[in-house]
Amino acid sequence: MVFSRRSIFLFAALCLFAGALHAAPLAREFAREVDLRLRVPQPVRDEYAARLAAALEHHGLMPAAPQYYVLVDRSPRVQAGFVYWYGFDRTWQFVGASPVSTGRPGEFDHFMTPLGVFAHSLANRDFRAEGTRNSLGVLGYGAAGMRVFDFGWVDAERGWDGGGMSPMRLQMHATDPERLEPLLGAVAHSKGCIRIPASLNAFIDRHGLLDADYEAAAAAGRRLAVLREDRVPTLFPGRWLVVVDSGREARPAWAKRRPS
Repeated sequence: MVFSRRSIFLFAALCLFAGALHAAPLAREFAREVDLRLRVPQPVRDEYAARLAAALEHHGLMPAAPQYYVLVDRSPRVQAGFVYWYGFDRTWQFVGASPVSTGRPGEFDHFMTPLGVFAHSLANRDFRAEGTRNSLGVLGYGAAGMRVFDFGWVDAERGWDGGGMSPMRLQMHATDPERLEPLLGAVAHSKGCIRIPASLNAFIDRHGLLDADYEAAAAAGRRLAVLREDRVPTLFPGRWLVVVDSGREARPAWAKRRPS
């Protein structure tokens, strides 16, 4: 079959239009579903999109297809997580941002959250929080049912004993809603994992933003208990968590958390 130049042009335009339509609804869903959001100015959105693209390019992982990404700035003066959509037109679109907490050095068994690009795959199965309290009475993974996104064993800088590198389990998860969630965005406070608001956890989980491998396995007939029965997965899931450090010397006004 031979396609005319006009038909090819119209098809390409339709793809671009579909991509724009696809990204916009999730941005609106983010605003409705995530209760801790950051009001990030457009120039800063563009800056972090460039940081995200640079990290992916450095690792040879520039996307070939539309998908979602989660980006984290571990800078102690920022402590923010961003959701981006890479569209059909090969541009980055900002979906939303929330305060987070990353690794706090200086204590035993505490790591600096490692920089880099980390795959969310079935090689390291996610699980759900049981809602049990630790010895300090804290819900370390948040309320029961919160998803724990597992990125496996990675090398990270120790925050004790003079530094150096050691393996740590990198996870992204909710935290104690009363005692620790209020600290998100204010200070680096975790042992190296990325703590996120419960509502952001539910948003990423429900829409399957990082579930490319999980959804492919489910489509092939595998039963994965961790996937929510009420999920409304995106048609274009991603699989990459990217951690950067902006090195900011002062906390920007936009990084101060504001509840909805």
